[in-house]
Amino acid sequence: MFIVLGFLIVIVSVFGSFVGLGGHMGALYQPLELLLIAGAALGAYIAASSAKSVGLLLQSLPMAVRKSPYSKELYMELMALLYVLLNKARRDGLMSIEQDIEDPASSPIFAEYPRITRDRNLMDFITDYLRLMVSGNMSAYEIETLMDQDIESQQQEKHVPVGALRAVADALPAFGIVAAVLGVIKALASADQPPIVLADLISKAMVGTFLGILLAYGFVAPLASSIERRSAAYAKVLECIKVTLLASMNGYPPQLAVEFGRKVLFTYARPSFVELEAHVRQARSTGRKD
Repeated sequence: MFIVLGFLIVIVSVFGSFVGLGGHMGALYQPLELLLIAGAALGAYIAASSAKSVGLLLQSLPMAVRKSPYSKELYMELMALLYVLLNKARRDGLMSIEQDIEDPASSPIFAEYPRITRDRNLMDFITDYLRLMVSGNMSAYEIETLMDQDIESQQQEKHVPVGALRAVADALPAFGIVAAVLGVIKALASADQPPIVLADLISKAMVGTFLGILLAYGFVAPLASSIERRSAAYAKVLECIKVTLLASMNGYPPQLAVEFGRKVLFTYARPSFVELEAHVRQARSTGRKD
């Protein structure tokens, strides 16, 4: 929601200041110049993209304006889930969690953590590597290498919309200049007109440069940054899962393994040691009842 608030502040600050200085909003209403700038930027983006990259961008745009799901509450739920699974595997053997990871939808353990089960990517990451652990055919080093490659691939994929939007943001001022140049050409072609007419044509031409810069740095670039932050937060969740599972594979007890995972998280959303311990204790009690 901060991005929507930021956009509103940009609009009010820019256009409010213009009106306050005595300007008239009608002078900025140039739909054809806006069409020229936005259409040229869109066409350039499509020419430089593939169907897959366009699809990734369309998936990312709605998420950029929503509240990030990667909060302290989700991290607490994630680490509680990992604790319960690892504790069950340590107590009853790795094969005891096979049914849970093969069919998470019917697992009573996963049912307790709806924030995690709603995220298909997180669920796939957790169950895939727990499945490899259950198979027992790979060492901790091999699984760590595979996890690193997996996380890197997902980061690269999620960065595609960021790179595309930043390229568009870089191009918009140039397309604004194109619109301004075309407007100046039109004004010069009307050199036989009275000065007041020429002044009007030149002022309209300058609107193109204004729109290109405003769209680039007031809207598109911040949108790219918002998507990038969401991508970084998602990667941090994957790293938390990775560190926790590897700590368990290296012989650490579940309660200490989730502490390893806690340390990976960003400090602004990282639960404290006491908060995590209390949450894990509650998860332990629930697990015993099951």
